[in-house]
Amino acid sequence: MGMLELGDVSIDLSRRVAHHRDGRDVRSTPLEHRILETLARYGDRIVTHSALIKEVWGPHRDDSRALRVYIGSLRKKLEVDPSRSKHILTELSAGYRLVTDAGA
Repeated sequence: MGMLELGDVSIDLSRRVAHHRDGRDVRSTPLEHRILETLARYGDRIVTHSALIKEVWGPHRDDSRALRVYIGSLRKKLEVDPSRSKHILTELSAGYRLVTDAGA
């Protein structure tokens, strides 16, 4: 897994680091990073809520509220306008989808 380009943020998934174009670091928690890695592995396809929870937290957890909180936190860190997300999209009643600049 390599680099993700999300607007003015570059994320190196293998090194677990992210930076704004102006050089500022973007700090993410280990769970936020696992969510991003999982979304990136699916490319531009929808990842269901249950699949995302299972891959990030494990098969014995079903906490969609925690997932929403972490997605919201990632949007605040990565999106120019978190209320109008262009990269971490919500697919209603289905899950989430990651749109990179290469896919836009």
